[in-house]
Amino acid sequence: MASSDLCGKLEIDVEIKASAQQFHDMVWKRPHHIPNASEDKIHGFHLHDGDDWGTVGSIVVLHYTHDGERKWAKDVVEAVDEEKNSITFKVLEGDVMKEYKSFKIHIQATPKSDGQGSIIRWIMEYERLHDAVAHPETLMELAVDLSKDIDAHILSNN
Repeated sequence: MASSDLCGKLEIDVEIKASAQQFHDMVWKRPHHIPNASEDKIHGFHLHDGDDWGTVGSIVVLHYTHDGERKWAKDVVEAVDEEKNSITFKVLEGDVMKEYKSFKIHIQATPKSDGQGSIIRWIMEYERLHDAVAHPETLMELAVDLSKDIDAHILSNN
């Protein structure tokens, strides 16, 4: 089977009440605060290598719960666009890499046209190791839940 059959891309938009800038700043500059927003899902977010959070090339280690199991991932910040409130992570190591040859997560926060809140777009691009590996729908569900938790945390601190 051609490897292109194993490649995939999932996208979802999540509507939140916080501003795009607030959400992006949390994910970009303060990801180590995310466990405070979603302690049942995210157990730790640590700067592993690099000068500062969110700089391109910095490496972070994330401890999280997915499908009822504690897991981990080591990600590199591949791109940041401050104007578009976007950040891209590439997974280097961890539990995800047991099933995927490659895995990228792109997160973009866009203000809603009515000025009330924002839309968080999650894009997961991946290549499965083989046909028996499921597409990462449950990881996308985790991303949706995490967006809502971060939103509630931001709003409770305003």
